[in-house]
Amino acid sequence: MICITGANGWLGLSLVELISKNGTTESQEVRALVLPGSDITKLQALCPTIKIFEGDLTIGSGLGEFFHDCRGGTIIHTAGIIHPKRVLEFYKINRDGTRRLLDAAVAAGLRRAVVVSSNSPCGCNPHPDHLFDEDSPYNPYMNYGRSKMEMESLSLDMHHRGLIEIVIIRAPWFYGPNQPPRQKLFFEMVRDGKAPVVGSGENLRSMAYTENLAQGLMLAAQVPKAAGQIYWIADERPYSMNEIIDTIERLLETEFSQKCFHKRMWLPSIVSEVALFIDSALQNVGLYHQKFHVLSEMNKSIACRIDKANKELGYNPQVALEEGMRRSLREVYTR
Repeated sequence: MICITGANGWLGLSLVELISKNGTTESQEVRALVLPGSDITKLQALCPTIKIFEGDLTIGSGLGEFFHDCRGGTIIHTAGIIHPKRVLEFYKINRDGTRRLLDAAVAAGLRRAVVVSSNSPCGCNPHPDHLFDEDSPYNPYMNYGRSKMEMESLSLDMHHRGLIEIVIIRAPWFYGPNQPPRQKLFFEMVRDGKAPVVGSGENLRSMAYTENLAQGLMLAAQVPKAAGQIYWIADERPYSMNEIIDTIERLLETEFSQKCFHKRMWLPSIVSEVALFIDSALQNVGLYHQKFHVLSEMNKSIACRIDKANKELGYNPQVALEEGMRRSLREVYTR
């Protein structure tokens, strides 16, 4: 039994697609939890046999039915919020929603929970040559990072108390098909010469192509020794911001017939520091502004190594930046 939260989100859809491709649905029942009233058309198209349940983690509705008769099964928890309107939602959904989910999973007798976290509990790399690993200390980046850190803590506490096996997956910036509208906006900014590059653009960012990440989630669900562990799951290596933008621009022009302006919006590093100040001030009064938050990170390195996942899970990401972006752009520019 595989249960998935956030199944019709960006990552959730990629996970369901991988499960369906691998034929897992022929031997295992797959269940999905979605918000009431959600459009489930794409989810059903990807996996016609999936069983869909409606529920809301913020109030715990629908969880009893979702987990009914799931003893010994696995929950892969991809649901969460990254860009809310108010800071309170980070904790209401990422932390408290996870607690409700795991309490219900324990009550139903599930064996394992794979919980999707983020790079944000560790913050930003302290210097350009540094890469995060599983021993890196917590240094949460603002309220999103703090909500995910507290989510990790409560999840691992349940593991240590013997209530349920927990595996934490830290996923950085991910990309790939089933992407939200904000990705198309980013592609258009690159095409139109308006992609912001803050500082030199040589700061490193780990990224995770969604199919790679889905592979890591399935391994985390299956490998016995993963219980109680944290893993970074990303592409094989980090990329500089310049490499990311250059790759998108080249593919847009050479493979998708998009005229590119070959320009960048070069901004001094101080711009990100000003954005960080504004973002912090807004969050201190309970507000969140996506553009200020994203801009505050643009001059920073946020990069990890995946050695532990390679060794212990057998994780072997098959798709790197160029092919992953090609598939992402194909979804937008070939209809």
